[in-house]
Amino acid sequence: MAIVEIIESLYSQIEKKFKDQCIEVFEHLKSLENNPHKGKFLGTVGGIAIKELKYQGFRFYFITDGYKLKCLDKALLTNLLLKFVRMSDKKHQQKTIEEIKQILRIIGPDGF
Repeated sequence: MAIVEIIESLYSQIEKKFKDQCIEVFEHLKSLENNPHKGKFLGTVGGIAIKELKYQGFRFYFITDGYKLKCLDKALLTNLLLKFVRMSDKKHQQKTIEEIKQILRIIGPDGF
């Protein structure tokens, strides 16, 4: 079972945007604990995989250790950390992905 973490700024952004539905959104994001291979793969930067998970026209971006996600099966993914870092709509999708890649290149995963 993987560990899902949502950074503080994204957590408050989800609460503001979705208000009454925020619990449903958080449950959708936490569903990755049982199925960490879910989501669309967008690329890697320095061994860190960037993936997206869709929910009602919004995209939620998370980063994880690309090696562990690719090579280990579900039974061995006990210490895999999935960290949700950004959210966007379809209109700002590419800008958000490039922003995540830029932060990973300059600072690394600790930049979030």
